[in-house]
Amino acid sequence: MADVHDKATRSFNMSRIKSKNTKPELLVRKFLHSKGFRYKLNDKTLPGKPDLVLPKYRTIIFIHGCFWHGHEGCKFFVVPKTRTEWWLNKIAINTANDQKAALALMKQGWQVIIIWECELKPNNIELTLSQLFSELKPNV
Repeated sequence: MADVHDKATRSFNMSRIKSKNTKPELLVRKFLHSKGFRYKLNDKTLPGKPDLVLPKYRTIIFIHGCFWHGHEGCKFFVVPKTRTEWWLNKIAINTANDQKAALALMKQGWQVIIIWECELKPNNIELTLSQLFSELKPNV
């Protein structure tokens, strides 16, 4: 199946997709900051360049987009109808990299928390953030 956009339009659309400072990331950051947690962003020295690093609590937080990281069983993870094989390969590589990074971080003694984009939608956000706070609270 051919792409519904010409090459220039598709390129422009893809260039608008952010990897940092996404809405889900900003929601979690604002919540943590309001609760007194301080963190580093996108630490390049750590495997997987984590979205949030809380050094004081030895905790890493990854905020994964459901599509880009292949969230199984999620309504936001829909396999594209065009270039399907390419996309499935891309998402499989992302997933493998996620697992490798999480494993390496745990071996270094970090607690790794993964929050999915769908868990930060209006009907889930309160529960997700309270669970996050509960996971961090024993370390406070």
